[in-house]
Parts: sequence; structure tokens; C-alpha cells
Amino acid sequence: MTGNNDILEAVYQIILDRKANPTDSSYTASLMRGGIDKILKKVGEEATEVVIAGKGGVRDEIVYETADLLFHLLVLLGHQNIQPSAVYDELRRRLGISGLEEKASRNLSDHL
Repeated sequence: MTGNNDILEAVYQIILDRKANPTDSSYTASLMRGGIDKILKKVGEEATEVVIAGKGGVRDEIVYETADLLFHLLVLLGHQNIQPSAVYDELRRRLGISGLEEKASRNLSDHL
């Protein structure tokens, strides 16, 4: 593995394996069995925990909670059959574009 996103890809591949070969002892498989609502609930919980950790300002807690959030986002992507590379591509597309411009372009296209 050569890049930081390789760990995300490795975790994503494990998630896909748990989806395809579920076991009763797999947390990931239990999320998949629970369906989209269970997965989204966990994403929301983990996002809230990142906010709380960020507010607290303790580095290790921020790192731990962010890892939990990234994991659950990867579960969501796996459930929806979306490759992480699609997210990387979108981030690459946004490089060099003002966040305000990018947001305005989405809002404009929403109204067309």
C-alpha cells in the first residue's frame, strides 16, 4: 500500500467481503442486515461524536471518533455499491475551486 487512501480501500474491501459473506459475529454484517436506516443512524451518531470530540479539543478523541465516522461512511458506500474512488474523484474535481463557487454551482444546477 502506497497512499493514505489505501487504508480506506483496504477497509472498504473488508466491508464488501462482510456484505457478501455475512456472519453472525460480524458487526459490519449486522449493519448491512439492518439496512439503510440502521447504517444512516450510525453515520449520524458518529458524526455527532466527531462534533463533540472536536468541541472538546482532545486530539486522540478527535482521531478515534473520525476513524469511526470514516468506517461508517465506508459501510454506507458499500451498502449503496459506491466505490470510494467516486468520492476521491469528486474531491479531485473540487481542488482549486472556491468552496463558495462550488456550492453556488450546485445550487444553480438544482434550480435548472
